[in-house]
Amino acid sequence: MLLTTTNSVEDYKIMEYKGIVSGTAVNVQKMTMTFNMQKYYAGISESISEVKEQAFEQLKQNAEKVNANAVVGIQVDIEIKSSEYLIAATVTGTAVSIIKR
Repeated sequence: MLLTTTNSVEDYKIMEYKGIVSGTAVNVQKMTMTFNMQKYYAGISESISEVKEQAFEQLKQNAEKVNANAVVGIQVDIEIKSSEYLIAATVTGTAVSIIKR
């Protein structure tokens, strides 16, 4: 599955647009309060990476359900609610069928 933020793929031709697909993941931060800010930010960074990866995996699965072999025009939105220790990621793009030119 080819994933890209661009609206086209060099050396490939889009044969069919399958529709908009998305993937969403929410994670509660696995952190304890600490006075070490470096540890705090490292924990947030790790949580963001995990949630983003889960959202991309769901995006791929949803694209496969409509028989797409690529997703173009991907946008990633990450929301952090530090007061609730929540991190949410939404990944959206257009599922397409592409062939090599």
